Amino acid sequence: MLVALLAVIVGIVIFAPQLWTRRVFAQYSGPRPDYPGTGGELARHLLNRLDMAHITVGMTEKGDHYDPETKTVRLTPDHFSGKSLTAVTIAAHEVGHAIQDHMGYQPLASRTRLVRLAQGAEKLGAVMMIGIPIATGLARTPTAGLFVLITGMATMGIATLVHLITLPVEWDASFRRALPVLQQGKYLSSDDMQGARRILIAAALTYVAASLASLLNLWRWIAFLRR
Repeated sequence: MLVALLAVIVGIVIFAPQLWTRRVFAQYSGPRPDYPGTGGELARHLLNRLDMAHITVGMTEKGDHYDPETKTVRLTPDHFSGKSLTAVTIAAHEVGHAIQDHMGYQPLASRTRLVRLAQGAEKLGAVMMIGIPIATGLARTPTAGLFVLITGMATMGIATLVHLITLPVEWDASFRRALPVLQQGKYLSSDDMQGARRILIAAALTYVAASLASLLNLWRWIAFLRR
């Protein structure tokens, strides 16, 4: 009973933010013909205005993001070509990451390095965790299994660390970079600024959920191995 209740609570904590984020994004995704440009056009304008004309803006099907290696702001088609509060807010947020990169914001650089390291780490970690019984059986000593366990946990822990570092980086891009730029440039009305803040808070909660999911995954492996 306790385990079932705990599972329900964990499910709510992890999945509720994602559902709320979709609802908020949908709420502010309606077309706004009164806006002078699309999300992609706003991103281009902000980058030019902030002396970052060398950074390119393009479309992607892999989710909105800023690529510090290619110096590119990438937006999904609906945000790149859309004239909605969600589109321009997300565009401004990704420009916020470009500002971080341009100003040498160290946490972004640290996350970028960790992401490279973590790309294969989680898969490797899962494989190594499964290999513990095999390694123990072949070596006929628990020491080999313990070594594989520690290595596997460490590689999976890197992915968890990436999620934990991501939250403050995203928060900074939203509330210390994007919102001030939008406010100072008077790109949005006061009502729209409140909506933009809701959008960015909702987006931040998805990173909280991702961090919790990663921690839960690590805990599941530990619980499995303790059986």
